[in-house]
Amino acid sequence: MNFKIYHIVHVDKLPSIMSTGALLSDAKLYKVMEMGTNIGMEKIKQRRLQITFSSYRDMHVGDCVPFYFCPRSVMLYILSQKNHPEIDYKGGQEPIIHLVANFKRVIDWAGKNSKRWVFTDSNAGSHHFNDYNDTKYLSMIDWKAVHAKYWIDCREKKQAEFLIEDKLPWKLIESIGVYSKQYYNEVISLLSSQSHQPITRIKTDWYY
Repeated sequence: MNFKIYHIVHVDKLPSIMSTGALLSDAKLYKVMEMGTNIGMEKIKQRRLQITFSSYRDMHVGDCVPFYFCPRSVMLYILSQKNHPEIDYKGGQEPIIHLVANFKRVIDWAGKNSKRWVFTDSNAGSHHFNDYNDTKYLSMIDWKAVHAKYWIDCREKKQAEFLIEDKLPWKLIESIGVYSKQYYNEVISLLSSQSHQPITRIKTDWYY
């Protein structure tokens, strides 16, 4: 279980995340004034606020902070194309950063802080996914699809998600992957005043 999970955000969201001390679910973000660029599809965000899990019928997908099990996600590809009609953001993939956490550390923290979590075997923004709240079912994820570089034939399975209720503390972000030296310098500058400073690396292979 010592693998990584990945959350993507625009680099200009980083100050708000650090100020809040956590990544927040969409349900919580709608109640606060968070600064920064929204890179998601509003239609999908609204749908996720309505979809519940089979593991927890009273918890919605949008009540959770989502992570992928891989970098270079399908969503990042969509953003790189700058042309999706349902996404207002058209700034491309370059300003998008990967926030990386350790799966085991996260579920250990969740257990100690009464936060529920699940993982899915495909895109949790759809109506066709299975979800699990026990690590013994990790084999239900199609790991070959998750790590596939070319995913046209396994698009939904590549989008398997880990979701944690309400928030994930900033202190659990272990590292940050960025597109280029420009964004490396920007992140390093933003981190300079923080007590918690995740290791930041240029990871061109995480991008399209």
